[in-house]
Amino acid sequence: MAVARTPRGKWIEEGLRALAAGGPDAVRIEPLAQALGVSKGGFYGYFANRDALLTEMLDTWERQVTEAVIEHVDEGGGDGREKLERLFTLVAESGGTAVRSPEIDLAIRDWARRDETVAQRLRRVDNRRMDYLRSLFASFCADPDDVEVRCMVTFSVRIGAHVVAADHAGRSRAEVMALTKQWLLR
Repeated sequence: MAVARTPRGKWIEEGLRALAAGGPDAVRIEPLAQALGVSKGGFYGYFANRDALLTEMLDTWERQVTEAVIEHVDEGGGDGREKLERLFTLVAESGGTAVRSPEIDLAIRDWARRDETVAQRLRRVDNRRMDYLRSLFASFCADPDDVEVRCMVTFSVRIGAHVVAADHAGRSRAEVMALTKQWLLR
């Protein structure tokens, strides 16, 4: 009976988990194989080397946080506000997924500080995300400055809200996030 191979996507997913936990230096073949409960030999059936895995991890992340999100939001139809509601819900629910977690986003941002190739990719991803947000906010905000501010606030909340440890004057974090969404969609 043949032994089933560990799917390529599992290696990428585990690599992203390692990246989130310890940065790019934590993405090592042997520890990934151990975490997956397999031998490292299976790795080479999919990837030529560690650099190939890192590239595919970034490709997967880029696809999942840009085009896949945009497709999901757009396929539900509706106007800009309805799409933003869907986007906010999707982002709030994606914390548990390896690819779309805020921890991955922060790890890639940290990596980009030391690697120009990663920095260029991050810039491309951030520009794509901001362009999409602009298109949604512009559908109901006539002032380009207002659009830009809403986009920046939305993006900043997505990237940084989970690292803010402040109390919220008698409100829960969920209540403040709901108020933020309400303000952005006014």
